[in-house]
Amino acid sequence: MAEPLPPISTDLARENEELRYQLQEAEELISAIRSGSVDALAVQGTDGPRIYTLQGADQVYRTLIEQMSEGALLLSQDAMILYCNASLARLLDCALEELMGGFFNDFVPADFRAYWDALLVAGWAGKSKGELPLQTQAGVLAPFSLSMNVLEFNDAPALAVIVTNLSAQREIKAIRAQVAEQNEVIDRKNEELKRQEAARLVMEQAAAEANRMLEGIPQIAWTANVEGKNTYLNRRWFDFIGKPIQLNLNEGFETRLHPDDAGPAGARWQHCLRTGEAFEIEYRFRDGADNYRWMLGRALPSYNERGEIMQWIGTFTDIHEHKLALERIDQAQRQLHENNDQLTRANVDLDNFIYTASHDLKAPISNIEGLLQALLVEIPNGASDSQQADQVQPIMAMMQDSVERFKRTIEHLTEVTKLQKEQVQPLGLVELEPIIEDVRLDLEPMLREAGGILEVNVANCPAVSFAEKNLRSVIYNLLSNSIKYRSPERAPHVRLHCREADGYAVLTVQDNGLGFNLANNEKRLFGMFQRLHDHVDGSGIGLYMVKKMVENVGGKIEVESEVGVGSSFTVYFKR
Repeated sequence: MAEPLPPISTDLARENEELRYQLQEAEELISAIRSGSVDALAVQGTDGPRIYTLQGADQVYRTLIEQMSEGALLLSQDAMILYCNASLARLLDCALEELMGGFFNDFVPADFRAYWDALLVAGWAGKSKGELPLQTQAGVLAPFSLSMNVLEFNDAPALAVIVTNLSAQREIKAIRAQVAEQNEVIDRKNEELKRQEAARLVMEQAAAEANRMLEGIPQIAWTANVEGKNTYLNRRWFDFIGKPIQLNLNEGFETRLHPDDAGPAGARWQHCLRTGEAFEIEYRFRDGADNYRWMLGRALPSYNERGEIMQWIGTFTDIHEHKLALERIDQAQRQLHENNDQLTRANVDLDNFIYTASHDLKAPISNIEGLLQALLVEIPNGASDSQQADQVQPIMAMMQDSVERFKRTIEHLTEVTKLQKEQVQPLGLVELEPIIEDVRLDLEPMLREAGGILEVNVANCPAVSFAEKNLRSVIYNLLSNSIKYRSPERAPHVRLHCREADGYAVLTVQDNGLGFNLANNEKRLFGMFQRLHDHVDGSGIGLYMVKKMVENVGGKIEVESEVGVGSSFTVYFKR
């Protein structure tokens, strides 16, 4: 018979059985907690397991958290998962019972542990947010957003964490971006459609306005396509041909073009169609009364936004009367040219006649002068014939004077003829001062005899474009006239000075002579063989020649005079 066990063994057995029972109870509790069948958590602490119950949890809130698509969990100080919802288990691809009681750090990749620790520190300090990838049980990394806040859980602080999967949000963002991009494309297309519609309306309005303008202008207006076919004719064309308006344009203007103008007009039109050049030509069209009238045809190409020719827009302008007027002008000009040629020939013949007459008259005059001299020799010189001689001598003197005047007239005619022939002389730049000095020396005896004074101030005068010979003649005539037509009441005082004005070298000869009345006498003053003072010897052609020589090279001469005061002649030499 076995001996009874010592009492200590019985106590150990009983304690062992009790511990086994407690272990079984703890395992059942942990299993119940992990399965979510109880509202409590058993957490092992330094002093043994500790039970956390969800005493204050409202069933409605529990249901709401369980239905959330985001993951929700509570973390202890060491990041152990005290509680989580089913959504977190789905997000981490893990069973719910495997999560609770585990550590959240196990799902954080090693590269992000430092960042996770910083989030925890900030979360326990108050609130924090962050984004980091979590590794699912299958080893797949997915982006998550974490939002943390400290809560009281069973009289102890716990960190509540909301976990949001960013994959869907990023997909949504991508989709939204794509939708936004498509919306932008659609908006641009809508804007383009609106612009096209606005442009179409503008074009329709412009076309309507253009049509009103083309119908309102007095010219014949037309349009043609890029091939040159007529597409429009305004009512002015149908008024011109005397027919009603036809929309089908079965009778274009080609059928009414003059046969002589059809070839050149067609060639020009085809050239413009090929090159895009502006079309312009004058041709004749047959009107409703079968009369041909001259028209000025013009056309320009119209381009689109791509620089392509869309159509041609043209006009016909009636220039028939203008054309006839030009023909009359041309005929008149031809007649004028013929008359000018006849006048030129007549002038040449007249010059030749004057030159020939003056040359041929010199011999008879010389003969008459010789006969007078011979007659003077034959007149008796005795005392008995003194009475006869006294009667003959005056007559002979008058005859001799007439012969001298006749000779001077012939010489002057010769000078005038030379002047007419020398109108086109080679010009050169001539200095005034040497010419004036040369003339002054020639007139010195005359000036000294009259006791006169000549003042010359042309040192700063520019050179003039003139023939040197003619310039000397101009200055000689003006200075000699100032001395010849002096006043008997005072000594002659002649001033000659020069200045520049409006592209002219202006030479002025001023005297204190007799002067004259300019009223009705200016034309006579410069006329051939015209004289205002007959008591002084002269031929009356000096000022005529001066005026001709100056005007022949684009200059002019002006005169001012007052009777008893003096005269002033101003010559404008074109530079």
